[in-house]
Amino acid sequence: MKHYYRIGEISQLYNIGPDSLRYYEKLGILKPHRGENDYRMYHIHDLWRLNVIRDLRELGFSMERIREYLDKRSLSNTETMLQEELDIIRERMKSLETLQSNIEDRLEIIRDAIKQPIGVIEEKALSARRCHMIHAGYSQDEEMDMLIKQLLNKNKDKLYIIGNNRIGSVIPVDSAASGDYRDYTDVFIIDKSGADVIEPGNYLSVSYRGDCAQNAVYIPKLLAYAKERGYSLQGPFLELLWTDIHQASEEKEHITELQIKAGQN
Repeated sequence: MKHYYRIGEISQLYNIGPDSLRYYEKLGILKPHRGENDYRMYHIHDLWRLNVIRDLRELGFSMERIREYLDKRSLSNTETMLQEELDIIRERMKSLETLQSNIEDRLEIIRDAIKQPIGVIEEKALSARRCHMIHAGYSQDEEMDMLIKQLLNKNKDKLYIIGNNRIGSVIPVDSAASGDYRDYTDVFIIDKSGADVIEPGNYLSVSYRGDCAQNAVYIPKLLAYAKERGYSLQGPFLELLWTDIHQASEEKEHITELQIKAGQN
């Protein structure tokens, strides 16, 4: 059995690129001899180091951590190192579980949006909803995009755009009643950590496809519905975005829900 192997042989045997082997040499982990024509030659006694490197790399250890371990190997250090890596993996698993839950929630919202009844007025008993509210009006969608970013900054780790039906705008009922269906005075995002509260109660609700110009069609329908049933309007209109330009380029796939709290006179 030969005692020296060229870099190409080691590369093939361990499925490690020559550049990586040269990097290991630069770190001082491997110290090949120089043969004829200055070829790197790895002694058979170097192979245990490659075995350790491959094993620990598969476990996710950095090369710097592996270098430290190779310099100070002991059962105690091995136990400590593996325990540290196990703790890191557990934290990663928690993060992945949180990410999985987040994506599942987003998928559910998108699927619910697709099934959302369009043009049908419903009455919904809604509980109090905490939210972050920005008391700033806007007239163009581009201005709303900036306000959305400010809302997301209220809770950067948990708030997002895609697959979120909790972002909305406020339209005063007096403005809507006078025909100004896009008099946006506030924006909000529903979030349990929010300082503001959307009151609980019976809400009239209707969803539509298309751009927000559809407010001119559906706000009057909500007003007529409330009048026919003798309801008094007890708050502003809430315009909630189920899907918009962030999820779909075609306006026919944009879905908006209008809500307004209403009760018996």
